[in-house]
Amino acid sequence: MLLLGTLAASSGCDMFRRMAGRPTAEELEQLRIEQLIREEAVRRQRIDSLARIQTAKEDSIAVMDSLSQIKGTILNPSEMGGLFTTRLDSRYYIVVGSFKSRHNAEALFEEVSDSGYVPILVSFRNGFNAIAISPSDDLHAVFHALKKVREESFCPDDVWILVNE
Repeated sequence: MLLLGTLAASSGCDMFRRMAGRPTAEELEQLRIEQLIREEAVRRQRIDSLARIQTAKEDSIAVMDSLSQIKGTILNPSEMGGLFTTRLDSRYYIVVGSFKSRHNAEALFEEVSDSGYVPILVSFRNGFNAIAISPSDDLHAVFHALKKVREESFCPDDVWILVNE
């Protein structure tokens, strides 16, 4: 009995844990450390995701400020009565002309196409037909495209960005 008590005191609970098929104190500590590492990785991913969102918001605000400085306009299709038949796949488009006359819209369509752009004819419920170019889902990219388009001979002073929401 004395031998059993001495053996238990010298080896601690780990001997009984091992005999019972349970993890030792060292193994439990290693499992705890691994769990903490996993939890820290999840927290780091959340922080990184929030940082990306924050950066995107700051970039969008900077683009909006830049647009206002160059007197750019952003409109939603609902401000034009909504889309009639055109389905738009991207979020942003640069509109280089909007006409009641479809003939005038088609003439600008050809001119824009001849300049190397791929125009899209956008029809609105209010009867206007717009020529849109440079589709993108990135506002920053559309802003840079707008600055380039403004240098084109076909581009009017009242060029604007359509936001397809």
